[in-house]
Amino acid sequence: MILDAVFKALYTAPLSSCLFWPRSNYTPIVSREIPLSILLESRGTVETSEVLTQSLLSVLLSVNLQQVLSHNLCTVLNVPHDPVALEEHFRDDDEGPVSNQGYMPYLNKFILEKVQGNFDKVEFNRMCWTLCAKKNLSKSPLLISDEDAFKVWVIFNFLSEDKYPLIIVPEEIEYLLKKLTEAMGAGWQQEQFDHYKIALNTSREGLSAWELIDLIGSGQFSKGMDRQTVSMAINEVFNELILDVLKQGYMLKKGHKRKNWMERWFVLKPNIISYYVSEDLKDKKGDIILDGNCCVEALPDKDGKKCLFLIKCLDKSFEISASDKKKKQEWIQAIQTTVNLLRAGSPPPHKEARQKRKELRQKLLAEHEELERQMKELQTANENKQKELETVRKQLEAAAARAADEEKKRLQTQVELQDRFSLELEREKMVRQKMEEEVAQKSSELEQYLQRVRELEEMYKQLQGALEDEKQARQDEETVRKLQARLLEEESAKRAELEKWHLQQQQTIQMTEAEKQELENQRMIKEQALQVAMQQLKQLELERKEALERYEEVKKKLETAANNTKSWKDKVAHHEGLIRLIEPGSKNPHLITNWGPAAFTEAELEQRQKSWKGKKATSE
Repeated sequence: MILDAVFKALYTAPLSSCLFWPRSNYTPIVSREIPLSILLESRGTVETSEVLTQSLLSVLLSVNLQQVLSHNLCTVLNVPHDPVALEEHFRDDDEGPVSNQGYMPYLNKFILEKVQGNFDKVEFNRMCWTLCAKKNLSKSPLLISDEDAFKVWVIFNFLSEDKYPLIIVPEEIEYLLKKLTEAMGAGWQQEQFDHYKIALNTSREGLSAWELIDLIGSGQFSKGMDRQTVSMAINEVFNELILDVLKQGYMLKKGHKRKNWMERWFVLKPNIISYYVSEDLKDKKGDIILDGNCCVEALPDKDGKKCLFLIKCLDKSFEISASDKKKKQEWIQAIQTTVNLLRAGSPPPHKEARQKRKELRQKLLAEHEELERQMKELQTANENKQKELETVRKQLEAAAARAADEEKKRLQTQVELQDRFSLELEREKMVRQKMEEEVAQKSSELEQYLQRVRELEEMYKQLQGALEDEKQARQDEETVRKLQARLLEEESAKRAELEKWHLQQQQTIQMTEAEKQELENQRMIKEQALQVAMQQLKQLELERKEALERYEEVKKKLETAANNTKSWKDKVAHHEGLIRLIEPGSKNPHLITNWGPAAFTEAELEQRQKSWKGKKATSE
């Protein structure tokens, strides 16, 4: 509205800090990128137009010029001047409101809140231009005049973004250059501007007012055009965007009193049609006030006049004759469009288009941020998946290492058991050999004993005849029998003991064979578990490769979407933002994986998880 235009015009000069910070400290203590809504919170509710803020924010003054600015603002804005309040506000004792609160409270209370809108906006902009142009305007020769530079500066304030420092974004630069090229009757060089836009985006977000003046004044996008053609194009765009001139041109008007036809220069604006003696706009002859009750209709040729049409208002009707049928149709369509906008309460087309372009930029920015957020989420999910795969790999390596250690321990135990069994076997052999030697010795003793028995029998036979020796012989024989019986008993005990040792040896061999078989079974089970774990690892590796392939596909799709977005952006900018992009949405909810929409349902995912858990439990 009106005060937005005031502050925005003040913003483009070099010393604006004095307007918003106390005199004792000119260093800004807030961010350089300040939304206008924050700066304009305390300035009242006056609503007329958006011209004042766009211009006043371009003028940044030192303390010495604030009094001059206050006088000039009161004069240009038709605000009653209060010298007492001004003197009090600029009291030179370091205790006044300027010292403690800055220039902004005075500007709000004593000037801006009293603005009614009955002032010359062009003169107001020219005052702001006078205060800031000399210091900031480039000294190098330009293709445009100072008057054209002033108009470009005002257009910049209209198209610039609502934040400090003021800049005009590349989309608005393209819109302005297209307007100028169209007004000059030249062809638009889209490729040239794309190269310029790429170079601009790599260094900054947009251009300042003085950089925009240098760009247009350098003739970079108006090669082959003379100064007069460029000046006429700037004037035409200035009239449309700043003065709200929707259409203008010479036509004949029928008088109300004399009924004669006079040539007039007509200027169509959003709510009025003014007509002048000539196109210099110095001698104004009257106005046609437009509202929602007005209408326009074509008239048949009469009285030697052709291309007639009638503008009907509540109090008067105006008969007008255009130069040809094309001009007639253009004027009828332009006036009818203006009346329709008044009925709907809509702003002028160029302001509505500017608002739509801004909304489109905000929408594209939000979509770009959302796309970046999704890319970051995909990247984060991929990193998490890689970490999970690395964890599984480490777990499998640890399981393989544990299996190898257990196998090594089993082999070591088997070797130890074999060594122990060999030692026991050698010991049993030595015991058996010793027992055999003892048996052989006993056998030799028995042979000797038998030989003695035979000798005694022989002696018994020899002494049998002797009666006196018979009793003694019998007693000796009985003694030999008892000795033989005792020897036989001892031999039986030894044989039983040998059989017992033999049984113990057989049992020991059987136990060793059972333990060996059990260890072999355990080794086979662990080898099977290791093979299952290796198969799972191979399966996970295949899934990881598939995930990487899906990620590459998603990345290519995102690049294609970015190219399509750029193409849509160019098309929408070409149609001045009047087309709204509609994108298809998803019909059914899908699972989202690290690489895009999943090719399986939640039930299949749960079944896979159960299968993995079962395999893991089996391997453990």
